[in-house]
Formats: sequence, C-alpha cells, structure tokens
Amino acid sequence: QVQLVESGGGLVQPGDSLRLSCLGSGRTFSRVTMGWFRQAPGEERQFVAAIAWSGHTFYTDSVKGRFTISRNNALNTVYLQMNSLKPEDTAAYYCAAEPKGSPYQTAYGYWGLGTQVTVSS
Repeated sequence: QVQLVESGGGLVQPGDSLRLSCLGSGRTFSRVTMGWFRQAPGEERQFVAAIAWSGHTFYTDSVKGRFTISRNNALNTVYLQMNSLKPEDTAAYYCAAEPKGSPYQTAYGYWGLGTQVTVSS
C-alpha cells in the first residue's frame, strides 16, 4: 500500500520555525515531483512548494525566502523547512506526490492525511 505520512506540525509563535517531514512508503518517489499544499478552514487547498526529481524547486510567492523544500531520496522523504512563520501560515499542511500535470495544481496521484500548523501568540 502506497502511503505518504506527514509529521512535524505544531503550535508555534510568530517568527518561529518548524520543519515538516513527509515519509513515503510502498514505492519509491525518487523520480517524481513531490509537493506541499496547505488548507485553512473554509478555504481551498493551496500550493506551497514542490521539488522535482532533479532538485528544481517551485514556491508560491508568499513563502519565498521563508520556506525551503528539500528531499532525501535515500530515505524516500521530502521536507519543508518553514522559517519566520506568520499567523497567516496557519493551516493543515499536506504532502503530495506525482503531479498529473503542473506541480502548482492539486492533481497529484498521492496525498498524505496532513499535519496541522498553528502560528499564534
């Protein structure tokens, strides 16, 4: 069974950092694009970042310079380092693998169940 499992979420204060991890199992994801999305209550799921198998990265404008996506293919894991967190970053964060088209869209083949990130003072 193919699974993506996120971890690393939590409650932090503005300006703090968190690192999310996404562990894949059931197949190797080393040759596919992996992405992170987030969804706040009452809003649509939104693209955050993606990383191609080549290492090329993609970011939404609101996280550029603050978030860094990376991958460790030997561990079948993708990471999202989040620095200088803001209250508007509060959302459930989802890992995804193997986009059917653009990495910015939600048409990915595999999804995790999400991890909650709450940024509040």
